[in-house]
Amino acid sequence: MSDRIETQFIDTGAVRFEVDTAGDQSSERLALLLHGFPESSFSWRHQLPMLADLGYKVWAPNQRGYGKTTRYSRISDYRLELLVDDVARLIDASGCKSVTLIAHDWGGIVGWYAVLSGIRSFERFIVMNLPHPKRMSEGLRTWAQLRRSWYVFFFQIPGLPETLLRLDGARAVGRAIHDMAVDKSRFPDEVLAVHMRKAAQPGATRAMVNWYRAALRTGSHFQRLAESPPLLETPTLMIWGEQDVALGKELTYGTDKLVKDFTLRYLPGVSHWVQQEAPETVNAMLEAWLCDRPVPQA
Repeated sequence: MSDRIETQFIDTGAVRFEVDTAGDQSSERLALLLHGFPESSFSWRHQLPMLADLGYKVWAPNQRGYGKTTRYSRISDYRLELLVDDVARLIDASGCKSVTLIAHDWGGIVGWYAVLSGIRSFERFIVMNLPHPKRMSEGLRTWAQLRRSWYVFFFQIPGLPETLLRLDGARAVGRAIHDMAVDKSRFPDEVLAVHMRKAAQPGATRAMVNWYRAALRTGSHFQRLAESPPLLETPTLMIWGEQDVALGKELTYGTDKLVKDFTLRYLPGVSHWVQQEAPETVNAMLEAWLCDRPVPQA
């Protein structure tokens, strides 16, 4: 990881976050990056220095239950409402007046609901390989997406999924990332070892799986946001690796009707792990969009 990235602990009261940071920490412009499953803040290692160069205070937290961030044992402690509240707490702790939220995979679920529910004011939103909640809700009514999402239902089994994930130093976590990737050279053993080491910490795999279990206990407010969302006013950039085996490209269709200011870029031949697998392309798109320049095609 770049020597420009430092790890700090940010105590927000309910949760003490382990956060990878970069950039001028006195800046009033925050770039907050939310990782997915089964990754960690390490998945943003290529983006933090670039965002720092653009003048942001950059924070990539290990989210609730991940890494050395506070880990809870109850499923109810990973409800979506609490995950979204964590975003508000981090923003408040940063003291920043301008916030750009950047999210991938499960971080994208949290990110979409954070911007749609208006928990804080967001200048911009960037989401990678996670569809708008309405499109996700519609997709889960189709056999094609249900078949891709088989693991969500497997994770509902008590005890078994987390046990299998943590065997042999969380080898299954490394295999999942490696096997889903298209360009496997981006995930050498030393990179996979970081993801595995974080997942192998005591209680980590149970916390990670509990995000999926708690998702079935989402409150009615967020269910309504998925079914009848307001038109999102926050300018939004979506980046999508087309070779995603977990989420179909068709879930992106129609998002322009749900977001007032929407930009979409596809990355052919790139997997779900878009910001790790194609960091040069992703960073070029991020920088252009954040600097109000035309966003290049892949």
